[in-house]
Amino acid sequence: MKLTIFAACGVLFAVATLPAGAGSGPPGHKHDAAEFSAGEPGDVDKPSGHKHKTFSAGTPGDSSKPARTVEVTMREADGSMSFAPDRIEVRQGEQIKFALKNAGTQDHEFVLATKEENVTHGKLMERFPEMEHDDPNGKRLAPQTSSEIIWKFTRKGTFEFACLIPGHYQAGMHGLIVVK
Repeated sequence: MKLTIFAACGVLFAVATLPAGAGSGPPGHKHDAAEFSAGEPGDVDKPSGHKHKTFSAGTPGDSSKPARTVEVTMREADGSMSFAPDRIEVRQGEQIKFALKNAGTQDHEFVLATKEENVTHGKLMERFPEMEHDDPNGKRLAPQTSSEIIWKFTRKGTFEFACLIPGHYQAGMHGLIVVK
């Protein structure tokens, strides 16, 4: 059973916006970044015709434009889980290519949002632990695999990247992104 951040986008902003029947299980569909295109400023079009506001931390990046690469490694050891690095600084307007590597023995995620959004979404993950993220701002990686996220930071502030698989955040798997 799979659910992406896009399918649960409303939960990130207000749990009350979930469709009726959401308690019985997630819709189970996913969207790849290629399915989305820039619409009105601040919106991302979905194939189904409804729109989502841009993400709190910025917008999906453009792979045809230059980006600074930041390597992020996910791992677990001695009862804790971590990202390395666990703090990243970027400039407003900068495009970053996150080169993600799961060096651990368990599945891990990289979900980019505000701390509040990650806490809210983490509660949904407790209800649906099989939820997988393959979205512009989130990826789930199997052990010993790699992926990437290209992201443009359009707003100043402090944001969080986290693994929302139940128990992983609590084991230390989160970090900060400071946009100056």
